[in-house]
Amino acid sequence: MELILKYFPDLTDDQISKFQKLESLYQDWNLKINVVSRKDIDELYLRHVLHSLGIAKLISFKDGSKLMDVGTGGGFPGIPLAIMFPECSFHLVDSIAKKLKVVTEVVEGLGLTNVKVTHSRVEEIDDKYDFIVSRAVAAMPTFVHWTKGKIAKTQQNELKNGIIYLKGGDLTEELQDYKTVSIYDLNDYFEEDFFDTKKIVHLPIKYKG
Repeated sequence: MELILKYFPDLTDDQISKFQKLESLYQDWNLKINVVSRKDIDELYLRHVLHSLGIAKLISFKDGSKLMDVGTGGGFPGIPLAIMFPECSFHLVDSIAKKLKVVTEVVEGLGLTNVKVTHSRVEEIDDKYDFIVSRAVAAMPTFVHWTKGKIAKTQQNELKNGIIYLKGGDLTEELQDYKTVSIYDLNDYFEEDFFDTKKIVHLPIKYKG
């Protein structure tokens, strides 16, 4: 938890309380339904929570923003971002029901009222969002195809509406066809070794009515 406060010292008491609760909730539920590896549970705040909050270093979402977390898995990056931005709405989507059981229980355990959880393939979701966030569930061309037509028309944030993607490694080939893409190194925000190869990718997507 000190790790979160190190980089986000201005959290409210409510946010601190919710971030503190994350560990026991995940440890408890992970014993019943394994969604996070044992090593990752031991380093939950570094590998999952802080990694997810890299997005909050890149952009502070305006109140009222709508976000969808595709392939949310155990609830990342959606749940940490929902704690960080309580006035934004988050739609957490995954096609694997087992994982969403844990996500639902964690959301309820934290009392998060700005999160909706849906068991579905993203292609079947019929809504529009300011941003679609994810932690590298597929190569970007595949992901762009999955999320086609789901970006809102009205711009209300400093970054243009589109996809915000957490990913590691060499992205040159995967992103070569996207001229408007921006890549940010997470080690510019966080000093821990874990972030040395981790990046945030922002791909603006034009609205298609």
